[in-house]
Amino acid sequence: MKVIHDWLKEYVGDAMPDVATCEDLFTFHAFEVDGVEVVEGKDVLDIKVLPDRASDCLSHRGIAHELAAIMGAPLTHDPLREPVALVPLTEKIKVTIEDTQACRRFGAALMTGVAVKESPEWLKARLHALGQRSINNVVDATNYVMLGLGQPLHAYDAAKFPHTNDMWHFGVRMAREGEEVTTLSGDTYSLTPLVQLITDAPSGVPLGIAGIKGGKLAEIDAATTNIILEAANFAPQITRKAAQFLKLQTDASKRFENNLSPELVPYALVEVVRLITEISGGTCAGYADVYPTPFQSVPVTVSLTQVNALLGMTLTEKEVEDILTRLGFSFIKDGDAWTVTAPWGRTDVTIPADVIADIGRVYGYEHVASVLPLPMPLAECNARQYYSEIIRHVLVEAGCSEVITSSFRKKDVITLQNALASDKGSLRSTLTHNIREALDKNMPNVDLLGLTTLSLFEIGTVFNKTTMGDDVMEHISLAIGVRTKQQGYTPKDDALLASLVTHVEEVLGVMLNGVSDKGVYECNLTDALNTLPVPQTYDAYVPQEPVSFTPFSAYPFISRDIALWVPEAVTAEEIEREIREHAGTLLTRVTLFDSFTKEGRVSYAFRLIFQSHEKTLTDDEVGPIMQTLTTTLTAKGFEIR
Repeated sequence: MKVIHDWLKEYVGDAMPDVATCEDLFTFHAFEVDGVEVVEGKDVLDIKVLPDRASDCLSHRGIAHELAAIMGAPLTHDPLREPVALVPLTEKIKVTIEDTQACRRFGAALMTGVAVKESPEWLKARLHALGQRSINNVVDATNYVMLGLGQPLHAYDAAKFPHTNDMWHFGVRMAREGEEVTTLSGDTYSLTPLVQLITDAPSGVPLGIAGIKGGKLAEIDAATTNIILEAANFAPQITRKAAQFLKLQTDASKRFENNLSPELVPYALVEVVRLITEISGGTCAGYADVYPTPFQSVPVTVSLTQVNALLGMTLTEKEVEDILTRLGFSFIKDGDAWTVTAPWGRTDVTIPADVIADIGRVYGYEHVASVLPLPMPLAECNARQYYSEIIRHVLVEAGCSEVITSSFRKKDVITLQNALASDKGSLRSTLTHNIREALDKNMPNVDLLGLTTLSLFEIGTVFNKTTMGDDVMEHISLAIGVRTKQQGYTPKDDALLASLVTHVEEVLGVMLNGVSDKGVYECNLTDALNTLPVPQTYDAYVPQEPVSFTPFSAYPFISRDIALWVPEAVTAEEIEREIREHAGTLLTRVTLFDSFTKEGRVSYAFRLIFQSHEKTLTDDEVGPIMQTLTTTLTAKGFEIR
């Protein structure tokens, strides 16, 4: 949620701290701040509001209220403090709700004589600073109030909205299979009964997708003079499922998905009418409000003992009551406990732990005393973890490298309804494809790594359908891949692979019964684990030698080979020292890849890898280095082949 510092100050008043202090207060007491930037001359904080607080804090007023509670200073301006009434009511707008659990409240306002035009500069500047595009003064006003109070709103052109004798009849119902609606963006969606619609009740014509996006039919334009403003409350589960099905998440749907309070409806309607009157002119002819089951906050009972036990703190009754008051909670003392009722905007507070968590974060988690945990006996040893670690040690000691690949693939047996990306539409049914792809990607770098053989393995979960239906079953697989030549698979790969598999089987003491295919072996490790003894304890940890990490270069490397004849008494180590001494800082690796003795002399062949951390090297830069090496080694009496 992006918020403007100056906008927050309108609620907090002169007590508003500077941006840096706001960052600290939010970070240590409420939300993580992802960043701060200056946009349109305004300080904009990007605050990470998690789902548990999205019901009240996806708005400037919500964030400001949170900040004021942390500081212990009440808001100087709070548009939600006093109840509002939707008066006068009008009989020109009627609302019929098919399912009052799916649409919990529906409010509307009729305005006449509105002049649709460009928004004032202050309004455009604030919207632009928050990444919003200015449309016109009416639409901008609805977006502005949503960003201010958190309640999504929508404006209809009353002339385009189907009506009879200046009477408008809203309908809220689930869509019919195959029904279509064209949204304001011009996109047409084919619907199912998962999606809730706003309609003209008499004709059934869709006017928008409830809680997600308005329709094209009653779009506001420059010729609009009379408008109907909608502020409603839609069930979070239905909105979330519809947005997922349509792959259409909007600012409105994000708020409804997180259980927005229906009590917010009249506040937003009154505020948007006031703002439109100010910047667009016009008159409010009246309101409509259908609210079948008014919202009631859930009273929660919590004691001081519970608070301190769960938080590991030593708060007093006075401190707890002060924090509850700052947060806007009402409470009744009952013996050593409180019956606490959250403000109507806090739909997330339903159990004692919710109240205690609020108390703890406002008080400050830095007050939690550090206590060393007591050692606990091991309940049971995880067989998968135990034997997987054994396999890892065996294969790593044999020269293999472990890889962790994605559980998603473009196409496979199990297809996802909501894919993360176009190339992640299915769950993997095997590790073999991933290991083969990893071999293909890494083989071009074997010279850089100083390897002659690339050996990889992975232990991971794979997914398949059951033989009797569409249920998903999963198991743990072990896959090992070997590659000895860059041009691809060779029979030598299978021989090396077989030796690795045999080594693992010998250590485990069980046959793995896997399948080998062109240098890649895979087995059902779950089946193998089921035949092994249940471990009673983990092996003792053996401290390892310290390992250091050197960042790798993002630029490609250049390889060069040099071969030379030397006297039999000269070792490869001596030649390597000479090469490293005269090759300069661009030399990354030296690998001896061939040697043989003939007629009292030894032939050594080295592969040299050159790489820069700053740029892509060229032949013009590596050529002189190789010439220097040739000259230096020849001067030593060695013969360059």
